[in-house]
Amino acid sequence: MPDLTGVPASLRRSARWQRLAGVPALVAHPDWGRDGTAIVRTRPWLLWIHGRSVNKELDPGRYLRLLRAGIATVAVDLPGHGERFEPWAHDITATLRMIHTMIEEIDPIVDAVADLEGFDPERKGIGGMSAGGMVALSRLCRPHRFACAAVECTTGSWRWQTNLMRGDPGTLTRLNPVGNLDGWRPIPLLMMHNRFDEWVPLEGQEEFLAALSKRYDDPSMVTLHVYETTGAPNEHAGFGRMGADAKDRFVRFVESALG
Repeated sequence: MPDLTGVPASLRRSARWQRLAGVPALVAHPDWGRDGTAIVRTRPWLLWIHGRSVNKELDPGRYLRLLRAGIATVAVDLPGHGERFEPWAHDITATLRMIHTMIEEIDPIVDAVADLEGFDPERKGIGGMSAGGMVALSRLCRPHRFACAAVECTTGSWRWQTNLMRGDPGTLTRLNPVGNLDGWRPIPLLMMHNRFDEWVPLEGQEEFLAALSKRYDDPSMVTLHVYETTGAPNEHAGFGRMGADAKDRFVRFVESALG
C-alpha cells in the first residue's frame, strides 16, 4: 500500500495510485478531481524519480506546483522502495544495481502512460533527485523522446561516487553518463545543486557539465544553478530554506520547456 502520510487532500483529489508496467506510480493530472464533469485535456507531463531511502509520495509540493502550472506528473518508486520495498535496495552497495534496474523500467513506463487519457506523448520530460537524477541522466544517453530534463543534487560523473557505485565494472562503464555522451540528444536541461553537498560533490556535476556542453550548439539550453549554504540535511536532501525557490525554479523551467 502507498504511504499517504503527509499527502495533502488537494493532491489526493488529483492523483491516482496505480501500476504502470508493474511499477508503482503516483499519477496526477490537472483535470482530475474537479467536479467530475471537467474535460480531460491533453497535457504535458513529467516523469519524476525520487532518491534513495524515500518514496514517490515524499514531495507533494512539487507535484502540486506542476498541477497548478497545467502539467501532469508520473512519480514512480525506485526498485526496492515505497510500495515495492525490499531490504537489498537500501544497502548502499546496491545502488548501481538499483539504478540499472530503474533505467530498464523507464521505457515500459512511458509506453504505459501512452495508454492513459490526457498525457501528451510528445510534450514529456524526465527528472529526478540524487539516485533518481542519476537514472535520468544515464537514460538520456540513449535514444529517447523526452523534450526536457531537470535533476537535483545528483551527478553525471559517477567516478565521484565510489562509495555508491560498486558492482560490475562493465555495467558502471556502460551506464556512467559522462562516458556515454555520444548518444546524448541536446534538450533543455536544468541541474540544481548545493555547493556544499556532503553526499554528491558539486565537482562531479561540474565535470559532467563541462563534457556535456560540447554536445550543444546553444549552451543556454543547459543550466547549472548552485545554491550556497541552505541548511538542508548534509546539504543534500532538498534545498533547506531555499526549497520553495528551488521548486518554483524547477516548475518554471518545465513549464517553459514543455509549453
